[in-house]
Amino acid sequence: MKFPSPVSLQWISELIDAELIGNTTANALGINEIHKVEEGDLAFVDHPKYYDTCLNSNATFIIINTKNVVVPTGKALLVTKQPFEAYLKIVEHFRPFISYTKQISDTATIGKNTIIMPNVFIGHNVTIGNNCIIHPNVTIMDYCVLGDNVVIQAGTVIGSDAFYYNGKKDREIWFKKMKSCGTVIIEDNVEIGAGCTIDRGVTHETRIGKGTIIDNMVHIGHDTVVGKNCLFAAQVGIAGATTIEDGVTLWGQVGVSKTLTIGANAVVLAQSGVPSSLKGDKTYFGYPAEDASVKRRELVWVKRIPELWKKVMEG
Repeated sequence: MKFPSPVSLQWISELIDAELIGNTTANALGINEIHKVEEGDLAFVDHPKYYDTCLNSNATFIIINTKNVVVPTGKALLVTKQPFEAYLKIVEHFRPFISYTKQISDTATIGKNTIIMPNVFIGHNVTIGNNCIIHPNVTIMDYCVLGDNVVIQAGTVIGSDAFYYNGKKDREIWFKKMKSCGTVIIEDNVEIGAGCTIDRGVTHETRIGKGTIIDNMVHIGHDTVVGKNCLFAAQVGIAGATTIEDGVTLWGQVGVSKTLTIGANAVVLAQSGVPSSLKGDKTYFGYPAEDASVKRRELVWVKRIPELWKKVMEG
């Protein structure tokens, strides 16, 4: 999430009651979680395991719970006992919850020749392009952006909160929700089927590339980036912060794990599971998903195991 304008670290340190160390006169441009952080952003870290990763990331300013680290040149630390709570306070200040009084918010912008059917809900600061068709019972949550010629079938939800929680077993409530302040961007000529859910970025964006076609009952997790001209069949599930490059086809019930990349023009056959990155221009099958031609040969040999075992037993 980018701030409306640069914000002084001195002001932020007062807001979250933090001690400021390092480049104390700088201004922050936004706040981001570690997978999407950019230069000029704030990030937070609250576990020693991740101190080095965060300090050496693109984050210029780090909310942290220790002074016992080396401050990288040009960066600043905001030291506080509870970095996660500080993150929430910043997000709630810049993106406070605003309830709804209308089916379509007055702050939404809707383009020419776009058709909005009955019972569609459109939240605050949504932008919808020209010549779109939004079918009944679609929900488009705050700050989402749709390009031109987008079709969304009935019952789909765009911009639901990220499935992203801060887990700590030393407190009564183990999992605390990391407030989502990101968005969903859907580019031109995208079609999305019925009953789909596309989560917003935690602090950045979930993006669906131009010309991509999505079948019914597909879920796309937070901060996932889908390239151009992809094709997803029904019941595909994609976890957060994943990159799907241009021209990828995922057939029915494919499951894709988090923070991986599927290369351009890859095809993943139905009911396959993808736990790690795949190269482009190949066809994959099975769990874990592997080259489909290899996997098929393996299945042939698996079927022959009883026959081979029988020969062994017969001597």
